[in-house]
Amino acid sequence: MTDYIQEQEMEIEALEAILMDEFREIDSSESGLTTSNRCFQIVLSPQDDNFDESSQVPVQLALIFSHTEKYPDEPPLLNVKSIKGIRPDDLALLKEKLQNEAEENLGMAMIYTLATSAKEWLTEKFCGGDDVEESEETEKTEDEVIVPHGEAVTVESFLAWRERFEAELALERAKLMPESALTAPKEKKLTGRQWFESGRHTLKGAAVVADGSEEDEDEEDIDFDEDFEDDDEEDMLEHYLAEKTAGGSTK
Repeated sequence: MTDYIQEQEMEIEALEAILMDEFREIDSSESGLTTSNRCFQIVLSPQDDNFDESSQVPVQLALIFSHTEKYPDEPPLLNVKSIKGIRPDDLALLKEKLQNEAEENLGMAMIYTLATSAKEWLTEKFCGGDDVEESEETEKTEDEVIVPHGEAVTVESFLAWRERFEAELALERAKLMPESALTAPKEKKLTGRQWFESGRHTLKGAAVVADGSEEDEDEEDIDFDEDFEDDDEEDMLEHYLAEKTAGGSTK
């Protein structure tokens, strides 16, 4: 057989140790409950890290309870009162919520569980909602205010930038070209006389090929110095005089 009185007294001792100044026994006439049994009150405030001893909490309520004869196998008598800032319709909703939770926790000590639930309800109702609204308002303000970054772009500044960009691009392209393409002299071509005098007309397709050179580099540049040109002219003169002498003796 369950000793309800002993179990109820043990719960009262535990609540006094945990809640300390927030927990106290009150007269049944102050409780708003229809009972002559002992009545107790727990003062609850929203759970918020921004609150300290010197700050004023926006809302506060009193959770009042009394053990019934067969508690915890039957629910306790419950009542809630506003100490600060809670409307009657909100109190009615909270009381209904706590009574439903009491039915769900039958068979075990539940007062501390109900107090915790009421504290969470206060926090969500009066702190969480304000934080959400403030956050939404802040986001809306940030979306509406557009802060410009950098300098404004004008037609003149854009054209000046494009001119600099094209100049830099041309310089980069010049750097990528092979040096030989920029510094190589034009190919020296032989005159008809030079080609004839060099004897190439007797070689029919022969080509002078340098070691390791490719087919597109097989064309030979011929340079004639002054001594070579003088010797060649003397040979041609001697050949011409020999032909004239031979012709005169035949006649």
